Amino acid sequence: MPTVLTHAAIPLALWCAADRGRIATPLLAAGVVAAMLPDADVLAFALHIPYADSFGHRGASHSLLFAALLATLAALLHRRLRATAVQAAAFVGISTLSHPLLDAFTSGGLGVALWWPWSGERLFAPWRPIRVSPFAGQFFNARGITTLLSELRWVWLPLCTAVIGWKLVHPAPASSRNAP
Repeated sequence: MPTVLTHAAIPLALWCAADRGRIATPLLAAGVVAAMLPDADVLAFALHIPYADSFGHRGASHSLLFAALLATLAALLHRRLRATAVQAAAFVGISTLSHPLLDAFTSGGLGVALWWPWSGERLFAPWRPIRVSPFAGQFFNARGITTLLSELRWVWLPLCTAVIGWKLVHPAPASSRNAP
């Protein structure tokens, strides 16, 4: 898995690329939480649920169904997120789905159960350049630094380049450039 900080990169990049004020702060916060939430399944280790189990790490919480459930919840809470129901569902759904997709590009683990409950198969991307992150207790060592550098190279820099490119091609409307 990428680090929890890197999972936040996708909703943050979408927010940076959007016109100012288009994604409200509560919606951004929901997207960041949704992008990180699938890794709450590491609690399965404390409950002695095997990694390869459907409810183990990278299991059900890394599925399309989980992303759809969070998107539905966001749609129901759209007023609190200061967004339309469609905007809330799309932003939270994409943010949640970004998590297993990033995990699929990592160099280790058992893959992600993207199609759970329809299939228990764990999937990896055909190309896996992102170093898998060590767990929290083992993060502050050479392997953790290597992971951060890998994420910088394969996630953060491409996203920053994409956002800057998007902003150059689609400048902010004149009304928002003149706003205080």
